[in-house]
Amino acid sequence: MDVVTIGESMAVFTPTSVGLMRQATTFTMRIGGAESNVAVGLARLGHRVGWISKVGSDEFGKAILSFLKGEGVDVSRVKMDGEAPTGIYFKEQRRLNDTRVYYYRKGSAASRLTPADLDEKYIAEAKYLHITGITPALSENCRDTVFAAMAMARRHGVKIVFDPNLRLKLWNEADRAKEVMLRMAAESDVVLPGEAEASFLFGKQSVEEWGSRLLDMGASLVVIKLGANGAHYFTNAHHEYVPGFPVERVIDPVGAGDGFAAGLLSGLLEGLRLTEAVQRANAVGALVTMVEGDADGMPERDDVERLINQRREDVTR
Repeated sequence: MDVVTIGESMAVFTPTSVGLMRQATTFTMRIGGAESNVAVGLARLGHRVGWISKVGSDEFGKAILSFLKGEGVDVSRVKMDGEAPTGIYFKEQRRLNDTRVYYYRKGSAASRLTPADLDEKYIAEAKYLHITGITPALSENCRDTVFAAMAMARRHGVKIVFDPNLRLKLWNEADRAKEVMLRMAAESDVVLPGEAEASFLFGKQSVEEWGSRLLDMGASLVVIKLGANGAHYFTNAHHEYVPGFPVERVIDPVGAGDGFAAGLLSGLLEGLRLTEAVQRANAVGALVTMVEGDADGMPERDDVERLINQRREDVTR
């Protein structure tokens, strides 16, 4: 297995019309969740990836498993819970570039994950463990599960990739969110915050200062996402800004950060130079925004290479 990730996937309902959700009469249903988005992104790029979670023994849970299996994601370590539902959320597209989400996931099957649900051998066989700051926000036992998975990864030399993916709506206290995320960052090899997340963790500073702070905490690679502007990566030996790919019209921004993580992991797995790995991450993130849906816009390898090659041609013209 190249990558194992842990987290909640949900049924996502989006009105078929733009505007206030109170006026919507019809919805489309898709599948979404940060970690499973990354899993789909990696699978479409040709990597072997497994997803650990719980889903309800309901039609939404079955839909999630069917969708992920169809995308080539290994779900053999996902458990079905007959006593708790699969989480859902609604995505409201009020107007262009104004998308809001509303979660209905309290008490969901995934929130009942415990360390006993983990298979240490399964994690040990991966090259990377991908985690986010969403899962530990779901419940205390989910928090314990994430840290238990990280401990298993460290015992077996599996590199840990942490995307803060801050969702303050899920945390009861901002201070608790900061405490948990800083601990996760300190125990990870690769940390991928966005600008807002870095500011939340360390206060308003320069990108260089954020990168330095995270390296000092123990990460070997820090990549700070700058949205449409690209990303800036840092190691103890080098740092570099890598420009993003302009998107004429953003259809749906949700999932772009997950696409970025998938693209970066893909580059790392293939041994690309860091600049090229971050460029791939930028390209995947940009392509995701051009399609409606969370995982739906995850591109295949040909799409990514076409976008990158187009930039090369533009530069050499």
